[in-house]
Amino acid sequence: MRSNFARVLLAILAAASGSFVTSSAHSEDPYATQRAVLVAEIAAMARATGQETGHPVLSGPVMAAMGRVERHRFVPVDDVPYAYENRPLPIGHGQTISQPYIVALMTDLTAPKPSHVVLEVGTGSGYQAAVLAELVAQVYTIEIVAPVGEQGAANLKAAGYGNVHARIGDGYHGWPEAGPFDSILVTAAAPAVPPALVQQLKPGGRLVIPVGGRWDVQDLLVIVKNDDGSTTTKNTIPVRFVPLTRSR
Repeated sequence: MRSNFARVLLAILAAASGSFVTSSAHSEDPYATQRAVLVAEIAAMARATGQETGHPVLSGPVMAAMGRVERHRFVPVDDVPYAYENRPLPIGHGQTISQPYIVALMTDLTAPKPSHVVLEVGTGSGYQAAVLAELVAQVYTIEIVAPVGEQGAANLKAAGYGNVHARIGDGYHGWPEAGPFDSILVTAAAPAVPPALVQQLKPGGRLVIPVGGRWDVQDLLVIVKNDDGSTTTKNTIPVRFVPLTRSR
C-alpha cells in the first residue's frame, strides 16, 4: 500500500515541480521515492505547526534541498533502512541526526539566499550542513566531539559538498575569523544565547537556536540582529535537542 502511495506521490511531485524529484532520478536513485514521501510529510508537519512557527509553507528552495540531500549518506550503516523516516536517529557518542522536519524548519527560519555565508554550530553527521550547502554560497560548521566532527566532515566530503568548511572546536565561541555571517544555526540546546554568536551576525542576520536545559522543554528561537546592533527575538515551537557541549 505504501509503495503504491509513494509512486503516486512521486509522480505528483515530479509533475508539479521537477525540483524535488524526477522520473529519471527515480530510475537511477533507489531512495528517490522515499525522499518524495519524506518531503510530503515535512510539508504536512509545516502546515500543522504553521500557526506557531509562522511558516506553514516552507520555501520552494528549502523543500527542493530536502528532496535532494541523500540522508542515507549521513546515518550509521545499520540505520540506513530508517534514513528517510521523519525522526531523529542516533549517530554515536550521545549525539543524534535531527528530525528532517526540524532540519527543514530551521533552515527556512534562516531565510537562506544563494550569496549567504552561514555558520552551523554542531556538525553532527553533516546532514544539516549538507542541506544548507544546497542553498547558500559557503557553510562553516563546528563540532566539539572530535570523532563525530571527523565523521561528519568525511560524510560531507564523500557526498561532494565542496562549499562546506568543517573544524573541531567549541562552537559557543563561533568562528570569528570566518564571520560575520548572514545567519547562524545551532543544532544543540544552549542554556542561554551565546553572546559571541550574536556578535558574529551581520546586521539583518539571523541566529536560529534552541535554548533551554537538557531535561527541559527547549524553545526554538529566531534572533534577528538589527542595524543598530540590538536584537529582536521570536519564540517558535518547543523542541528537544542534545545539550550544547562546552570545552573544559
